[in-house]
Amino acid sequence: MFLFIVAGESILINETRFKPLEELQKLIRVRAHLKKINKPSVKTIESPDGDLIDCVVSHLQPAFDHPKLRGQRPLEPPSLRPKGHISSDETIERLQLWAETNEFCPNGTIPIRRTTEKDILRANSLKRFGKKIRGVRHYSKNDGHEHAVAFVNGNRYYGAKATMNVWTPVVTEPYEFSLSQLWVISGSFGNDLNTIEAGWQVSPELYGDSYPRFFTYWTTDAYKTTGCYNLLCSGFVQTNNKIAIGAAISPRSSYRGKQFDIDVMIWKDPKHGHWWLQFGSKALIGYWPSFLFNHLQKHASMIQFGGEIVNSRPKGHHTNTQMGSGHFAHEGYGKAAYFRNLQVVDWENSLIPLANLHLLADHPNCYGIKAGKSNVWGNYIYYGGPGRNARCR
Repeated sequence: MFLFIVAGESILINETRFKPLEELQKLIRVRAHLKKINKPSVKTIESPDGDLIDCVVSHLQPAFDHPKLRGQRPLEPPSLRPKGHISSDETIERLQLWAETNEFCPNGTIPIRRTTEKDILRANSLKRFGKKIRGVRHYSKNDGHEHAVAFVNGNRYYGAKATMNVWTPVVTEPYEFSLSQLWVISGSFGNDLNTIEAGWQVSPELYGDSYPRFFTYWTTDAYKTTGCYNLLCSGFVQTNNKIAIGAAISPRSSYRGKQFDIDVMIWKDPKHGHWWLQFGSKALIGYWPSFLFNHLQKHASMIQFGGEIVNSRPKGHHTNTQMGSGHFAHEGYGKAAYFRNLQVVDWENSLIPLANLHLLADHPNCYGIKAGKSNVWGNYIYYGGPGRNARCR
């Protein structure tokens, strides 16, 4: 055994498992990264699931490490939200698990889920920590990502909104995930793809458990070097002191039981051009500054709604990782996962129904999708599936 002192902390290294110098260098890099993303807090709240939620002064959050934001403070929320918001008595405001403590961060601070050494060490590498390898449907490349999505394209879009129910799908392999989200997309599916994404996901690698968690993502180069999940890099500016991005959602839907929804809306503020995020019917979470993007500085060219999983095929066949509820779309309400009240934001900053909705399930025997329209739900989809089964191998 070897004992090293790094930044005033002792590190005990087992020489039978690692070369001492290599492990020391790795831990130094990990701790330096933790120091960069875990900002000093004025208060810490312990969630029932074990998460530590740090209350960080708003202008000291990771976003302001960006060269174009240094020395600035978060903007005030836009005065005009998209017109035509569809309200429904069925929409139930959801609390995150950490909020069950009845504690919130003080005004002037934001809640940030604390990243731990274990979180980073679960990743394939420090370079890939907090990043997707790829995360939008590409029409010719198969790298293990599978989708069941509805999409619109061929127009100019300035945002999107949907209500989705939340489940706890089984994820069978440590480097797989299952998510349900909306995508705001522009650019080509090559090196210059711009996306803004938000929804819920189960990712044992990223979070170390199987809870569905509210998440965000962005990229400007097709997931190669830019962007990240949540607040794990500079970019997204959070303004809300009651919602923690990356925190567990509670309660969740159950098969043949009660269904629990979340609302997600992303839209471009006509005045300043930034892309704002709303969670629930009223809570503004924050914004992606327009300068982060090239194509999305103007508008989006595609909007997607639906599910995505990673199938790593560790034993040469499809895994049992579920999408949505783990049940196929044709099973319907109370059994399958859904998105309802699908809308886009037009150039007049109005929420409007979808036109020319397209459906795509790239592995329909594993995960399916179907669409409909009603007076109550507007445009809606059911989607998902169990993964490996007699027809999905």
